[in-house]
Amino acid sequence: MKIESLSVELRPRSGWEAMELGAALVRRHAASIWVPWIIVTGLVFALLNLAAWAIDQVWLALLVMWWLRPVFDRIPLYVLSRAVFGSVPSVAETLRAQLYWGWKPMLGHLTWRRFSPLRTAMLPVDLLEGASPAMMRERRRIIGAGNGGHASLLALMCLHFILALQMSGLLIPLMFVPNELLSETARGVWLTLSENPPAWALVALNAIDWFAVVLIEPFYIGAGFGLYLNRRTQLEAWDLEIAFRRMRQRIGAAAGTALLAVACLAPLAMSPVPAWAQQAGNATEAPDDAAGESTAPDTESAAAGDGEEAAAEDDADGDVEHASRSLDDVFGDRRVAHDAFERSVKKAYADGDLRPKQTITTWKPKDKKDKKKDDKKDPFDMPSLRWLGSVFAFIAEYGLWLLLAVLVGILIATAKRWLPWLQWMARPPLAEPAPVEVRSVDHQEPLPPDIAATARRLWAQGQPRRALALLYRASVEAMAARIDANLPPGATEAECLRASRRMPEPEDREAFQRVVRVWQYAAYGHSLPASDDFDALLEQLARRFRWSA
Repeated sequence: MKIESLSVELRPRSGWEAMELGAALVRRHAASIWVPWIIVTGLVFALLNLAAWAIDQVWLALLVMWWLRPVFDRIPLYVLSRAVFGSVPSVAETLRAQLYWGWKPMLGHLTWRRFSPLRTAMLPVDLLEGASPAMMRERRRIIGAGNGGHASLLALMCLHFILALQMSGLLIPLMFVPNELLSETARGVWLTLSENPPAWALVALNAIDWFAVVLIEPFYIGAGFGLYLNRRTQLEAWDLEIAFRRMRQRIGAAAGTALLAVACLAPLAMSPVPAWAQQAGNATEAPDDAAGESTAPDTESAAAGDGEEAAAEDDADGDVEHASRSLDDVFGDRRVAHDAFERSVKKAYADGDLRPKQTITTWKPKDKKDKKKDDKKDPFDMPSLRWLGSVFAFIAEYGLWLLLAVLVGILIATAKRWLPWLQWMARPPLAEPAPVEVRSVDHQEPLPPDIAATARRLWAQGQPRRALALLYRASVEAMAARIDANLPPGATEAECLRASRRMPEPEDREAFQRVVRVWQYAAYGHSLPASDDFDALLEQLARRFRWSA
């Protein structure tokens, strides 16, 4: 791996910055990622849904597409792993690579590692690093140790983004429904999807899920790849290695120029030395003498030693002056001044990345006043009112507990008022009422010849509902005969009342409305009329509709 060819600036980043770096790489190489991604996933989506539709199990297509996401994730990782080193693969190269690249680690990612929240950070380790199984386990442990929390939060965030897109896909069609029809349409959609949904509806749901995953999943893999790069930068100091390699390249490029300069200056070294060099040469003879004196026996006097040290210092100054003149003569204006170099070094050390600083703010108790320095008496210090300050301090410290105690006391004192309201919670459940006896009425049964006598007999036998049903049926047929109309089968009471308005006699309309009202009270409200009311109703109907009394 040639890290000097990296197309991104590597430096130690936080986990969030690393994920943003991965997302930026995905945006930069969007076409190279999404074109093969849509081709592969779209083809698999179509085949799976057709097969699931054929066996009438469309939900299986959604499950299989979710399970195969690690296989599809190889596409963006393949593109990013090449593009980050400056070699962006074409769409054809990416599609051909999916036939042979990265299949060996898929067994683990489709089985016991399928539900791991660290999948996006572990996928580059398995697909980009070839090593033995034992070493791979150690690599996963090391890479995951610094990325576990951020990778888990990344998985959770991407899951929420996918859910938001799925809900948006479901709710977008309802935006085009008028407000007055919105509730009915939403209810119809819910019934369609919840009670035996058709196959086309399930395929539409699968398509919405596929669309959401197509948009979010490449960013999920790219952010995980950013975490992987950042972790390796922290562990292996890639940023420093790149800096040293670039420095070596610059030095190597300048080495040829330095050798050429040395070759040009070699003849000058063999020529006669100028006068200033001879003077410097006289100064250089002193070190030899000083060296000779330094080899004298140790029994020399201290004064002699001091003289030798002074002579050595003078000789060193001469050497520095000679060397400085030589460098000026060789390099001229290209020589870097010592002051500028020192300023550059200080600027480099002042960089925040080299010496990061962090400000931490903590609470500390105020220092008590020194009694020796504060001899003056506080004019506001009143010993007689110190008890009042203690009371306020006690209330401020234990005020909430006092308030809680007051509330509990109020509840206990007023228990007689509110406790009966809670007694219903301790009551045993009420017994279920007896089932209502429902008897179907055969509307095809012909009416008896003497309607009034039959209804009175049913009432006397304890069958009031059948008696009222007989009066209602006979009244409906009499009303239909009066207006010369054929009512549809199963006509409701409201339809019969609207039809009765066509009867010419107001007494007939009043009698019909009365029997309909009595029948509705009995049928739906379980409210039967009294015997006198029943007799009065029967007499009125028999008189108006000419039934035999």
